[in-house]
Amino acid sequence: MDITLEQLLRSRDARQETQRKLLQKYKGKTLLCLTVIMPGKEKRNTNSLIVARVAMQTIESNFEQQIIYKEEKDLQTGFEVYYIIDKEAISLKKELCKIEQEHLLGRLFDMDVINSEGIPISRKDIGFEPRKCLICEKESRFCMRNFTHSQEELQRKIDQQIKAYLSLEKK
Repeated sequence: MDITLEQLLRSRDARQETQRKLLQKYKGKTLLCLTVIMPGKEKRNTNSLIVARVAMQTIESNFEQQIIYKEEKDLQTGFEVYYIIDKEAISLKKELCKIEQEHLLGRLFDMDVINSEGIPISRKDIGFEPRKCLICEKESRFCMRNFTHSQEELQRKIDQQIKAYLSLEKK
């Protein structure tokens, strides 16, 4: 089901409100908000759910002992998972960026880390380069703003990555 820009913006506002409430409830802890990078108007589909499940498994296997709270939201605007983690935000972000770079589907994981004061930790804050485009080596923001690649190209690349991952998992 396609979503509108208005739905996407309302979803972003609701996500920020959830984040605020969780940080207020779990003072002094770090918040990890997981969403899936899924270009186009359809944010909830088989591919996005596969990526979300794999991302959750990856996070939970890496930070099992530090996860204090988990909340899942399966929405038309995309799958969201909130984790409260008992780990310092900078070191968590560094570990998550390594996962994004090393995991076969990691480029499709959107893992936002927000410190106990409510400040998001960026890749730049920890010395990492901006994310690369799914298709070329340019900065992803550049390609998104300039519509360098079509939705079809991006979807084909995502489909290829997911098929490659699933074929490896079967072995």
